Amino acid sequence: MATKLFVGSLPFAVSDDDLSQLFAEAGTVVSAKVVMDHDSGRSRGFGFVEMSNDDEAKAAIDKLNGREMNGRTIVVNEARPRENR
Repeated sequence: MATKLFVGSLPFAVSDDDLSQLFAEAGTVVSAKVVMDHDSGRSRGFGFVEMSNDDEAKAAIDKLNGREMNGRTIVVNEARPRENR
């Protein structure tokens, strides 16, 4: 399993720090980034978290997938490589 995780259905008010703090419950967070819309500067409702190893990434999926965050149920799974457009 890869150490990079996709996090979907994020509340629009969530920051990179909020995401990092949430995933710290499951292990060491290398990076956490909420994807922002270039035009509006607003969150697009998803982000990526990189955990320090595969075991912590799996623990994060098991612990946080389906968890409620600010009234929204987040989705956590392994990030897939970006498809060519």
